[in-house]
Amino acid sequence: MTAVLIAVAALLALAAVFGAVLGFASEKFKVEGDPIVEQIDSLLPQTQCGQCGHPGCRPYAEAIAEGEEHNRCPPGGQDTVVALSELLGREELTLDNEGAEDANVAKVAYIREDECIGCTKCIQACPVDAIVGAAKLMHTVIVDECTGCDLCVEPCPVDCIDMLEVKQTLQTWGWQRPAGIGERPDSRIEVVNL
Repeated sequence: MTAVLIAVAALLALAAVFGAVLGFASEKFKVEGDPIVEQIDSLLPQTQCGQCGHPGCRPYAEAIAEGEEHNRCPPGGQDTVVALSELLGREELTLDNEGAEDANVAKVAYIREDECIGCTKCIQACPVDAIVGAAKLMHTVIVDECTGCDLCVEPCPVDCIDMLEVKQTLQTWGWQRPAGIGERPDSRIEVVNL
């Protein structure tokens, strides 16, 4: 019986020593993240769609911080490009949407449920889990969760998914910021006192 207690005590002592060593190593060799990458990543839409040429928003944020162009996010649209330009102090570029003329139009996926065969390929393709359904049963889209990334359309074998423009409502409408608001006045403008 005492041999078992000695063995348990030895294992507990070893566990405590290894825990202390791991704790010390995690603090000593801690890798700090780049704060600009964190800020860039927070501006991206987090759809993880890969339309920018990277496997997700975080790798794209890292690439932008290293100097890559900041205009390759169709789900974020031109608003994201403007926000990134302001954050980085870079020139404001137009959205590089690879021929998607309507990339700035907010869209949402719509599944024609009477045509859906329940193959679940759209569920697997959706990066934000906005599609619900079960195998061999119809699927539907949670409109509030859909980012309009368009990744669910191509895998659908029966082509029953449409991308519809999001209609503006009182909840989604907002004033467009006029050009020049928040900028320093042009030095060429003279104030004339009468």
